[in-house]
Amino acid sequence: MAALESLCRRCFKRSLWVYHANSGGCNGCDIEVLDALTPYYDAERFGIKLVGSPRHADVMLCQGPALRSTAAALRRAYDAMPAPKLVFAIGGCAGGGGMWCDAYPVLGGIEKVLPVSYWIPGCPPRPEAILFGVAVALGLVEKKMSPVRVAQLRFPIPRYHPESLRTEGDLVVYANPERT
Repeated sequence: MAALESLCRRCFKRSLWVYHANSGGCNGCDIEVLDALTPYYDAERFGIKLVGSPRHADVMLCQGPALRSTAAALRRAYDAMPAPKLVFAIGGCAGGGGMWCDAYPVLGGIEKVLPVSYWIPGCPPRPEAILFGVAVALGLVEKKMSPVRVAQLRFPIPRYHPESLRTEGDLVVYANPERT
């Protein structure tokens, strides 16, 4: 991941031209991506500019799951992009198929068709989250991560041990070895 970040810093220092590709989702992520590219959020302060052709793009923003009907067109658009190129999977559908993951026309997430560089989760992600994800990818801002602590839980009841069972008539009784 460090090599990808250093490549992004070297290749995309001042500008990032993005191609917006929807492979067939509910359009919730499309609305948020287009909202992030409006003057209200001013994505051009990061050098992000929307282009109409994949031949001019550095980055492909993908929304929606990978569908059987759009997989070939999505792959052709990716192949038309000049190297180096990045792919952002935006939203839950692009990440894993979303709520349509088990439907017949859905292949799964975008990674089934294209090599995904970054994922921006959410259903749909807010425009601020999209811009933050792109800024993290470019190395313009630091990652924000919460520390995670893992602890073994103590169960309120003792665990089952077959050797602790005894019979009293027709009843099977669990004798807690910790209490005796």
